[in-house]
Amino acid sequence: MEQIILCLNGGSSSLKFAVYRLTRAAEERLFSGAVEGIGESSGKAWLRSGETVQNQSGNFQDHATAVKTMFAAVQKQGIEEFAAAGHRIVHGGPKFTAPQIIDEKLKDGLKKLIPFAPLHLPIQVAMIEAVTAHFPELPQVACFDTAFHSRMPEVAQRFALPRGLWEQGIRRYGFHGLSYEYVVSKLGTELGRRAVIAHLGNGASVVALKDGCPMDTSMGLTPTGGFMMGTRSGDLDPGVLIHLLKAGYSADRLEELVDHQAGLLGVSGETSDMKALLQKSRTDDAARMAVQMFAYQVRKFIGAYAAVLNGVDTLVFTGGIGERAAEVRAQICAGLEYLDISLDRAANDRNAEVISTPDSKCSIRVIQTDEDFMIARHTREVAFPENHKQI
Repeated sequence: MEQIILCLNGGSSSLKFAVYRLTRAAEERLFSGAVEGIGESSGKAWLRSGETVQNQSGNFQDHATAVKTMFAAVQKQGIEEFAAAGHRIVHGGPKFTAPQIIDEKLKDGLKKLIPFAPLHLPIQVAMIEAVTAHFPELPQVACFDTAFHSRMPEVAQRFALPRGLWEQGIRRYGFHGLSYEYVVSKLGTELGRRAVIAHLGNGASVVALKDGCPMDTSMGLTPTGGFMMGTRSGDLDPGVLIHLLKAGYSADRLEELVDHQAGLLGVSGETSDMKALLQKSRTDDAARMAVQMFAYQVRKFIGAYAAVLNGVDTLVFTGGIGERAAEVRAQICAGLEYLDISLDRAANDRNAEVISTPDSKCSIRVIQTDEDFMIARHTREVAFPENHKQI
């Protein structure tokens, strides 16, 4: 039975989408696209089908408008209806630890979680309602980016804070779960018993896995935690935040600092784009320092997770930087020789799928992630459990 699944991923100023055709014999992405610059004076919508890209400029005042634009673009591709729609939901809190059918009770639960992700959850609820307005009877499924990490042991989830705060949901949740889940499903037994996956993009994190089960991850209560990212600070001494509060910073100003003015952008003083920073690093000290700090901090987490796992059998790079920035991968791996990691420079430079040398005891892989694919699979499994058959 053929099922056409719509996948939606809403950000603060964008809507990314993809459409999949799923049958018992095959799983195929038909096309993907995005509406960007939502709420800004000039935005852009695009759709890619094979080698063909269609672009449209416009003023997309809110995410409901973006959803209408998306449906209009999809209809031009000959898709008039869907079997179901799946949404990436950034935060599931302590309750939502698996994909679920969206109903009024779940929407109410998401609204209660807004303090955990105030920039994303209101938008994602609005997108759910916009899809309902267009297709009232369409089954919709929530796929939580935090769900993958819910199996972590409590010792890794807990912060060193009073138990009452743990009971209120103040804990390490972790993110990029759909990406990690895709890598685990793609590699299967090739992942090995002890694996570290580094999802490196504008947002970035690392996870430690034992037999495919998460043992620890770098992001915490929010996606700001861990190591430095495009514009996020990563972990800070709590005293830094207390010092800034005493110096007159408001909570909103602190949030702007650690989420939008820090990381690669803050250190370089110019850009959060890794490709641009690598080019500038040859002549610009600030750009060079930003790249070095990023690689250094990722390397520290890999070392820490080697301690968690008592060694590493497989190291996987994914995400935009992880998949395409050979120089960053090389800097991260430099100094990990004690883990029996040996990088094949030529394979690394051409972004091969295996970039370790034949004699390296730790396999180093580069995997192109596909979060939308996991959303499509979860949506089919949850919406049509009687028809689902794992391929």
